[in-house]
Amino acid sequence: MPLRKRSEAMALDLRSYLPTLMAGIAGAALAALAGIPAGALIGSTLAVAGVSALGLKVGLPNGLRDLAFATIGVSLGSSVTEDVFGQIGTWGISLSILILSLIVTVLTGRLLLTRIFGLDAQTATLASSPGTMSNAVAIAAEGTGDATAVMFLQLMRLLALVILVPPLAVAFETSEAASGLNQTVMGLPTLFGLLAAALLLGMIGSRLGLPAASLLSGMVVSSAAHAGGIAQGATPAWVIFGAFALTGAVLGARMSRVTLGQIRRYALAGLSTVATALIVSLIFALIAVELTTLSFSQIWIAYAPGGVEAMAAIGLSLGLDPAYVAVHHFARIFALVFIVPIALKL
Repeated sequence: MPLRKRSEAMALDLRSYLPTLMAGIAGAALAALAGIPAGALIGSTLAVAGVSALGLKVGLPNGLRDLAFATIGVSLGSSVTEDVFGQIGTWGISLSILILSLIVTVLTGRLLLTRIFGLDAQTATLASSPGTMSNAVAIAAEGTGDATAVMFLQLMRLLALVILVPPLAVAFETSEAASGLNQTVMGLPTLFGLLAAALLLGMIGSRLGLPAASLLSGMVVSSAAHAGGIAQGATPAWVIFGAFALTGAVLGARMSRVTLGQIRRYALAGLSTVATALIVSLIFALIAVELTTLSFSQIWIAYAPGGVEAMAAIGLSLGLDPAYVAVHHFARIFALVFIVPIALKL
């Protein structure tokens, strides 16, 4: 690309980055001050989506996106100690129910979209995948199903659940869920080292096609460092706030891809899919509550059919046990990697 065109493209990108960052930070701050559950994430998402609706170009560089996801992953892994590995056995029932809920969510969403809304089976399967949106969209872009429909329905599900899940989880909760929070604060040199390692691994994972690679690498690096005694303490609150604001800005920017034609064509299908997925996750969360001693909000955040990055951020912001959330999102990512291709072949 000639130097002049390259500089013009860079200037255009900067003109979209600045409004996105300003709107995201302002929306995150206002929602947090208002006391909204997961306010930084929700406020940033809605603010950037609103700026986009006004006709301004929005977006963030991939580097900032990956940094935000890696930070959330590091924060989730910061509570993993040697004691946590002993608890994984007690979470076996919860993990088993989670995998069953993922299967039922994909199959019921697929049935709804094919029988009632007339979508083909492959498009319906990818649109019903409850998480790892980037993976579902990538599969559709390669020629499996209708990529436009998959993108819209996944974005609609993601935005609806980011807004609905936190207040519902708080409203349904009757007991204190934050039992495993790390009270000490991690030093900045340690944090920067973990983030650098997470970003490097995330880059490798992305090239290998791993969904949510930066988030997953952050969990892996932080969990290993804390369990091995190399790192101690939780991520500073101001760093987590920044990660939530950036993550919300990324989610809000994704909504700019939605067109009025897509809304008219797929809105009812999207709302029906979200409602069905929510009901399925609620049912299985209630079953898990009866069979375990865990709190409802903690289980439901792990089961909620949103994007992995968004649900992980919500669980962290609500003060739920980060180790529990991290382990379940590990399982959720890998389960969907196997469930979706099998469902596509049915």
